[in-house]
This record gives sequence, C-alpha cells and structure tokens, in this order.
Amino acid sequence: MGQKVNPTAFRLGQTSNWISRWFTSRTYRKFLAQDVALRRFLALKAEKAGIAKVEIERSGATTTVIISTSRPGVLVGRGGGGIETLKKDIVRLLGVQDREVRLEVREVRRPDSEAALIAQLIAQELLKRLPFRRVMRQTMMKIMQSRDVKGAKIMLSGRLGGAEMSRSEKLQQGQLPLQSLRANIDYAQKHTFTPYGVIGVKVWIYKGEVFEDK
Repeated sequence: MGQKVNPTAFRLGQTSNWISRWFTSRTYRKFLAQDVALRRFLALKAEKAGIAKVEIERSGATTTVIISTSRPGVLVGRGGGGIETLKKDIVRLLGVQDREVRLEVREVRRPDSEAALIAQLIAQELLKRLPFRRVMRQTMMKIMQSRDVKGAKIMLSGRLGGAEMSRSEKLQQGQLPLQSLRANIDYAQKHTFTPYGVIGVKVWIYKGEVFEDK
C-alpha cells in the first residue's frame, strides 16, 4: 500500500510557506486551539465569500489575520461595515483583550487556479446531486483554461452516485510531478455531506517549477 504525504507539508520551506507564522513555548497549546477555532469560524461565517486561505501571524502584542478571498466585496460589506463586524467577532472568539487584532483582506485574482476554491465548488455541485463524472469533467476544463496551470488532478471518494459500496474516481490532465520539491503544487481537500454519506474531494493543481533567484 502506497505511503501518501500532504503535498503542501512536503514542500514547506521550498515552494510553500506556513499558514500560521508564530512561535512560543509557553502558550503553544492555546495559540494552536485558537487557530483551529478561527479557521472553522470563518469557514462557516463567510461561506459565500469564497475563502481560499487564512493566514495568522503573531508578533509581540499584535495578531494579524490575513484572509485570501475571491469575493472581497461580500466579506467587506457596504462601507466596510462587514469587516468591522467580523473583526469584533474574531476578537470575541480569540479573547485577546490584551492584544491588538489586525484584519487584512486579499483578493484572489485567479480563482480557477486555487485548489481550495475548486474543492469548494465541487462540493457544492455534488450537494445538488449532479452527476459526479460530469462535475469532474467540467471542473477540469475550467482549471486547464487558466494560463498558469500546467496540470491538475481531481479525486472523489465515497458512495458516488448513491452506490452501495464506496469507491474512488479520479481525473487527471497535464503534468503533475508529485516527487519534485521544485514543483509548485496547490493542494486542497474538502468533505461534503450528501444524503448518501460523506464524499471526500481532493484537488491537485500544478503551476510549474520554482527556482531560486541567482
């Protein structure tokens, strides 16, 4: 049986960076629990905003939350009211009255090349009970139309189509060098809860090789 490794964790320090950037020896357990709770809260609170990534930085008495989204207008709201309400909710969730909380929103220019957004799209389509093979083909066509994408793979696992026995189906196009550390591979996974059971969605997107500047 093959030993699998997370493509993002495999390339930490090479082509990808940590999404939580802080270090502490005394309050590590507390900060880790806060990061997990914050990401779960944003996934439910701003589900329609198309959040691709949530980065958390801590330095001194400042906590910075960087949200990458394909729909910043939905998150910011009219006149910036939505972002102020979201900031108050984050402060209440983290309970950091003695720390300054900064909230930064970044727009994702090409959502069709972001694995997290593609996984969310597939999960939404499966909830509508659309044929899973058609969803995979249409999504793959949308991914490969992006300029910076050189290859991609989509894998679905579970009771596909309401079958009695669970199985896995995958679709791949282009190049996907999973063994090379220079390969810039965006990876994401998502679970969708259908009437037949839980279906797992995995997406790999290859965006070329990254070389060090000489």
